[in-house]
Amino acid sequence: MTRPLIISDCDEVILHMVTHFKDWLEESQGIDFNLAGNNFSEAMRWQDNGEVVEQKVIWKMLGGFFDTEMDRQTPIAGSIEALNALNEKADVVILTNLVDFRRDHRAEQLSRYGLQAPVYTNQGPKGPALQRILEEHSPSRAFFIDDLAQHHESVKGTAPQVTRLHFCGEPMIANHIDCAHKAGTADARIDNWDDALPWLMERLEEEIA
Repeated sequence: MTRPLIISDCDEVILHMVTHFKDWLEESQGIDFNLAGNNFSEAMRWQDNGEVVEQKVIWKMLGGFFDTEMDRQTPIAGSIEALNALNEKADVVILTNLVDFRRDHRAEQLSRYGLQAPVYTNQGPKGPALQRILEEHSPSRAFFIDDLAQHHESVKGTAPQVTRLHFCGEPMIANHIDCAHKAGTADARIDNWDDALPWLMERLEEEIA
């Protein structure tokens, strides 16, 4: 009998990202990052003139961060321990929106913190990528964890049978992002591993029983 499968995002679920991105921008790139409300498009401004950073520059900065600064990233409290505990009852894989050549670096990054898990990279909505993972693993049941509502919407549209947990462990942005649970595309919204782990364990126990 196949085991259940947990498909988890990385940034803001397992590792902090935006807080380290902010530090790097302000320390060395001449950019201030201040999120007001849900307006990410105006969160980045040049320090010398206060003008909004252009979208193409934002993408360049994100690429630069992942090229050189991934070692800054630290685990969300309890994330490594929780996923290792879940791995005793289910297979755990990582589905992260990074370009493909960064997959090995991400796997090494997680391994250094004590999480050994296959890493799948993706660009864009995660529903199609998740469907391919399901076809590869043929799990008895699947769970999806991600911090962004649009990915829960994509997964619900592609694989509605998957249990979806909206999780954002970064306080800087947790209150500013759209909630997939309120939108009806996630089964729950939990932003800390102390509560998320028992929620997932309870549903895994139901699966195993």
